[in-house]
Amino acid sequence: MSKVSIRLVIEESLNQLPFSKCAVTTPTGSVYEGLKYQKGNCGVSIVRSGEAMEQGLRDCCRSIRIGKILVESDADTHEARVVYARFPEGISTRKVLLMYPIMSTGNTVIKAVTVLKEHHVKEENIVLSNIFCTPFAARMITSTFPQVSKGSSINHVKLFYYLF
Repeated sequence: MSKVSIRLVIEESLNQLPFSKCAVTTPTGSVYEGLKYQKGNCGVSIVRSGEAMEQGLRDCCRSIRIGKILVESDADTHEARVVYARFPEGISTRKVLLMYPIMSTGNTVIKAVTVLKEHHVKEENIVLSNIFCTPFAARMITSTFPQVSKGSSINHVKLFYYLF
């Protein structure tokens, strides 16, 4: 994945986070009316592929806190289960940018959102940042969690099943 495409998706996802107006004084002394993010935003990457999006988020928001969640699927049942989760302190009161670049079925994201909700994060406070998504995954996530905001660049990738 290109750094540029990651950055564009992150920037679009950040547009869904709350902000307020502020006065910015330029180096020449001029005052400019700008915008700043409200406090309490954080990112959560779904390990492993979600970590590819962390640098794009850090480039946009240097001091943002980032948590991690590792979800793996059982080889026999294909059921997702959480292996590891570490979230920023006070995540229940934060807006969460959930990063997972490639979704084929949506099961991993559904499990991650379920765990965030178990940690008292409101569904409407979750923004899913994604690059490639199948229509099936988009429908699964939208029907399971209708209040989760979604930012995706390509939403028509065909679902392939690989046999090992």
